[in-house]
Amino acid sequence: MTPHISAKKGEISKTVIMPGDPLRAKFIADNYLKNYRVVSNVRGISVYTGYYRDQEVTVMASGMGIPSMGIYSYELFTFYEVENIIRVGSCGSYDAKIELYDLILVTESYSESNYAKEQDNNPENVIKADKLLNYKIEKKIKNENYFVGRIFCAEAFYNAKNYLELQQKGCLGVEMETFALFHNAKVLNKKAACLLTVSDSLVTNEQTTSQEREQKFTEMMEVVLETVVDL
Repeated sequence: MTPHISAKKGEISKTVIMPGDPLRAKFIADNYLKNYRVVSNVRGISVYTGYYRDQEVTVMASGMGIPSMGIYSYELFTFYEVENIIRVGSCGSYDAKIELYDLILVTESYSESNYAKEQDNNPENVIKADKLLNYKIEKKIKNENYFVGRIFCAEAFYNAKNYLELQQKGCLGVEMETFALFHNAKVLNKKAACLLTVSDSLVTNEQTTSQEREQKFTEMMEVVLETVVDL
């Protein structure tokens, strides 16, 4: 038990699938897990542990932003001895070729956040995903129209920074959680990865609805669930 998770030791699996949205977590549990149980519900963040194709897995939301992901992933890695966390999130695209519902497999997270420095006195601003997890995730992607590369991890959702500047830094798009997740995994000698679905475009201004972000990103969910079977 931690200040933010009430599950007992052993009630959370070695692998956690982590969307940002608590309702997306519930959708995954309701539609894909067998015999799941809610092992924690502190602050309305339900933690679901069940089975996907006979493989035990936990699904839990991270909430929004670096601090929220930082707290939850740290507690999972340390107090619950989780080995793998795979984020299944949404992102904004910086490239007109990357359209709504396209997948982005994140190789590294670039951020201007002070999270790493404050948490571990580390000034780095680029942190890589686990290569083996990424390799296994990529093998499960059936749709050929996906992208692999760097993402920008922002601290402000309504960020005034010109996306073209971030595009020049090699960023395919923007989200808000990977930097904390990848940094915690690195510091704690754990594994972390992230598969994203494009929910909006900063180039065309197209957007998905909140319901679509909750229930329609099934390709991403299924890819990661299939990956868990091989861990």
